[in-house]
Amino acid sequence: MLAEYADLETRLADPAVHADAATARSLGRRYAQLGPIVRTARELTSTRDDLATARELAADDPGFAAEAEDLAGKADELERRLAELLVPRDPHDGDDVVLEVKAGAGGEESALFAGDLLRMYQRYAERRGWKTEVLGGTDSDLGGFKDVTLSIRGRASDGADGVWSRLKFEGGVHRVQRVPVTESQGRIHTSAAGVLVYPELDAAPDVEIEEKDLRVDVYRSSGHGGQSVNTTDSAVRITHVPTGIVVTCQNERSQLQNRARAMEVLRSRLQALADEEAAAKASADRRSQVRTVDRSERIRTYNFPENRISDHRVNYKSHNLDAVLDGDLDDMLDALVAADRADSLAT
Repeated sequence: MLAEYADLETRLADPAVHADAATARSLGRRYAQLGPIVRTARELTSTRDDLATARELAADDPGFAAEAEDLAGKADELERRLAELLVPRDPHDGDDVVLEVKAGAGGEESALFAGDLLRMYQRYAERRGWKTEVLGGTDSDLGGFKDVTLSIRGRASDGADGVWSRLKFEGGVHRVQRVPVTESQGRIHTSAAGVLVYPELDAAPDVEIEEKDLRVDVYRSSGHGGQSVNTTDSAVRITHVPTGIVVTCQNERSQLQNRARAMEVLRSRLQALADEEAAAKASADRRSQVRTVDRSERIRTYNFPENRISDHRVNYKSHNLDAVLDGDLDDMLDALVAADRADSLAT
């Protein structure tokens, strides 16, 4: 890793590398990922050298004994930190993501909740300095979403702590308990929305898509409430027939651009599917995302009357639902990341 870091440093100093934006971005991410490991390893080496010197001096001058003891404690702490950094990480942790939200049980109320989840992720991304782009979606009559697809892109400086590292645990069924706007008697209803999240890859070399496997539909882009925002058939819906995966994109100005963007998302989705299938073969007890919007397979509950949010996988509970929906997700996500890291260290 030290050698790779030095090589990356040399390559990134070459102006020719930056002529290819994708290559430069990929190298920059890897460089940022290795940075914490290299800095900790170098600090540990320096501390060990200082410790050896202090112990030699303490043999002749007891005044150095306390310094040697402090350095020994520091070396132990750096060793623990380096061990954590060297635990194999998800190779996609530094990647951007595509996140899909689909309304489930609950009709119009579920669609409104899907819209709330979309805004929650947009606001969280804004807090992190990430860029978001709504690629396409289907509006509901009251301003929610029957389904919506969101691209979230991080910064090269995020390194291994990219968008996927924070949002990869969001896939599953999200349940809401509240009084719907359509409820005239004030009764609390329960509905659900499903979230699917997968890495958006710069390239998916293992994925081959044949034109005969695609069904491409074009239509006019529409805004919230169904109003037309484009006078031409520029929006694109691509269905991958063998898997049934459907990708839509209507955010770009032309049909050609929307098709190209939709194909990028489709490749990432197919690569994620291939990765999951490979993981299933390697480990029967792997973590998997919930593919169906079934209330019984919920990962989280949003209880409005009690202003409470509960994540059922790590027994996380907090009474700040309003803040969470405004994008304050870090405490909950930290709990999920910590549980995952503890599992990794244990194995």
